[in-house]
Amino acid sequence: MEYIEVLMAGLTAIILFVFGLENFSAEIERISGDKFRRFIGRATRLPMIGVLIGALVTALIQSSSATSVIAVSLVNGGVLSFQNSVGVIFGANIGSTITAQLVAFKLTAFAPVMIILGFALSFVRSRISIFGKSLFFFGFVFFSLNLISTSLGPLQDEPALIDYLTQPQNVLLAVLAGCLFTAVVQSSAVTTGLAIIFTQQGLLSLDNAVPLIVGANIGTTVTAVIAMVNMDFAAKKTALSHVLFNVGGVLLALPFLFAFGERLNDFDADPGVVLANVHLAFNVITTLIFLAFIKPFTRMVDRIFGEEKVEFERLVIPTFDDQTAFKAVRSDLRRNRDDLLAFLRETYSMVSLSIESGYRSIYDTAAKRVEYVAFLEKEYVAYFSQAVTTVVDEKESQDLLELNTQFDYLFQIYDSIDDIFNTKRALTTNYVELRGDILLMVREVSNETLGLFDDISRSLLKQRRPDVAEHSRELKALLDSIHRDMLRLLAQPDRPDAGAMSNFVSYSRRLQDKLMNLAALIDAETASSKGSSAAASKGSSKGSKPLNLDEP
Repeated sequence: MEYIEVLMAGLTAIILFVFGLENFSAEIERISGDKFRRFIGRATRLPMIGVLIGALVTALIQSSSATSVIAVSLVNGGVLSFQNSVGVIFGANIGSTITAQLVAFKLTAFAPVMIILGFALSFVRSRISIFGKSLFFFGFVFFSLNLISTSLGPLQDEPALIDYLTQPQNVLLAVLAGCLFTAVVQSSAVTTGLAIIFTQQGLLSLDNAVPLIVGANIGTTVTAVIAMVNMDFAAKKTALSHVLFNVGGVLLALPFLFAFGERLNDFDADPGVVLANVHLAFNVITTLIFLAFIKPFTRMVDRIFGEEKVEFERLVIPTFDDQTAFKAVRSDLRRNRDDLLAFLRETYSMVSLSIESGYRSIYDTAAKRVEYVAFLEKEYVAYFSQAVTTVVDEKESQDLLELNTQFDYLFQIYDSIDDIFNTKRALTTNYVELRGDILLMVREVSNETLGLFDDISRSLLKQRRPDVAEHSRELKALLDSIHRDMLRLLAQPDRPDAGAMSNFVSYSRRLQDKLMNLAALIDAETASSKGSSAAASKGSSKGSKPLNLDEP
């Protein structure tokens, strides 16, 4: 009966540990998840920087699995390339060693202080209160580890158990056990934390504990593999590189474990500290080896999956430099505005085509483009808040305000495109198939809307005032006609597709309004620019008669 009580107490403490770890990771991502994503997306061009970022992010969120999932999702969203994601994956393993170090050096004794402080902070009416839950769960994680240690203490008095756990075991079976346990609990931190506690209590020998934490590296890849199931092949390559990297590290370590595993017990230092240091050394050495051969490694992954294909060309992400003059900032923003409008035009085309065709590949590409614009919107919001510091006079302030308003309308256009794509999502979720008459309506609306996009794009290209009147009238008349047809179709019980089309018409009207608002802004900007140019030309002519091109 006593054994059952000890095991139940130990299992409860382990569950609390997993709960604390998951909630701590979730809190950190909630506070600054978008910042982490932008940070990773921008700073991973050099593999070594990617390694440092992967290690830093993992150390902060206490989960290499979460870091790998972030990397996979960024690749899937087009924010991060496969090549740049590999360094982040490598670094995640190094960051995961922080938990082992904290446990080994018994810094978990401060857990009650962190719990109390985190609890108190959550009641403070200040901005720092957002860190209250994070600090609470961080302390909770290590308090749970202390609880595990205490609850399993009676097992130290069981000679038979200690004799079994301290006798040399099959290395491959130990690696497999570490892999499976980590895959089940979805965290290598749990495996390494428990292994260190067991070694400190004398319940587990070092030669048996090291293969367990080595195997944990393979088990932690399961999360990324699960996350990649519905993602594109570039994201699958990132997840595969995570698996190959961790499996490769284990294969490199196995000869040393077979040859020198038993000698690990000869160290006189605290076994928990030795295990934590072995864990750190294993991950650092493995990372350095793979980093040295990163190009052959990525080429091998490319050969397995094929060369990286990009479904769409990525736009330039604005980066702020306070040394840049406003003139250059304005020029870059205008160029980026034109590119973004063209991207939105193609995104709308892909979204409407996904409604018409039903092909999964078109649907997936449309979804990625929509997700990518959502990422760009956050980038531009941050950029405009910084670009205002480059303004030096009222004219520049006015120009920046006009550009900010134009980008605001561009992202409102994106919102309407996203709403239209949600119509397609609803059709897919509810297994509703559009009939031929409605498909024809979608195509007609799409053609007229694309014509409106093209009118605005041509005006920007030729720097002239937009001529959108014709397409606007035709689109309005078409939507009014379709709306009347919808009233008739909605009355028919066998036409579930009519409801979806009704939403499509409503969102298309909103899209038209936003495109017309953007056209009006560009028209005002063009008129103002031409007026300024004419005034400057008149001033420079010193009263001379202007050239009349209508005169013979």
